[in-house]
Amino acid sequence: VQLQASGGGSVQAGGSLRLSCAASGTMFSIVAMTWYRSTAGPRRELVAHITSGGSTNYADSVKGRFTISGDNAKNTVYLEMNSLKSEDTAVYYCVAEWSSYSDYDGSLTLTRSWGQGTQVTVSS
Repeated sequence: VQLQASGGGSVQAGGSLRLSCAASGTMFSIVAMTWYRSTAGPRRELVAHITSGGSTNYADSVKGRFTISGDNAKNTVYLEMNSLKSEDTAVYYCVAEWSSYSDYDGSLTLTRSWGQGTQVTVSS
């Protein structure tokens, strides 16, 4: 599975951005998708998470401002970011947890894939 993220950019504080992340490949089923962000170093903060069934959860720092949604038919997840603050400035990464079934031996494999980051810059 390959992930293609888009929608990052620069915005003034209080503004909005919408990130998208599309998963592509063959013979897979998305289990869940997550947005992480990183400001510096290897540490990455979970921002928002959505399962294929539509259950969501958010970091406390973005609750009420960010909304994650998904389009199962398009294998795409969106992150609507409103009331952006300077502390939201980061590189945002999408992650997909996906399963694949083997007709050969009947096994089910769960894999996690990371997309490339997209920069979000919020200026005050």
